[in-house]
Amino acid sequence: MTTTDYLISAALILLVIPQIRGTRLTLHNMLLPVVLVAAAAAYYLRSFPTGGHDVQLYIATGLVGAILGVACGATTRLSRASDGITLARAGTAAAALWIAGMAARGGFEFWATHGGATDVARFSQDNLITGSAAWTAAMLLMALAQVLGRLAVVWLRARQVTSGTPSAVGV
Repeated sequence: MTTTDYLISAALILLVIPQIRGTRLTLHNMLLPVVLVAAAAAYYLRSFPTGGHDVQLYIATGLVGAILGVACGATTRLSRASDGITLARAGTAAAALWIAGMAARGGFEFWATHGGATDVARFSQDNLITGSAAWTAAMLLMALAQVLGRLAVVWLRARQVTSGTPSAVGV
């Protein structure tokens, strides 16, 4: 892993800080994680292999990411400010889910490049994964699915908050 890899991983993990402190749900705040994952994809993604069982790998990692994202969104507390803007605040569960997803990908990358390459290569060969480009695409899809899953749930729940009374909604 390079210094850039660590910085990108840290930036994605640190997105949880404004979520914990609480943030207004503006278009900018909601789309920032999507933009950061897209930037990471632009930096890392060189190909999108579809041979062997690569697509099944993408589906599996995408589902894991989506589950983490939906759970994160479902455990985010939403309320309406006096000006009608929805406020979102991640509690312990939402923050832990966010960090778990981001850290799992960073941990996998670290392990794969610091002693686990033989195991990843063996698993890939045994399961018809075409190589490191497929793993890169899978990890990026997992991150994107997590971000989009959280975004979708928070956005849907925010619509309920803005159409209701200014009381708190959520966990």
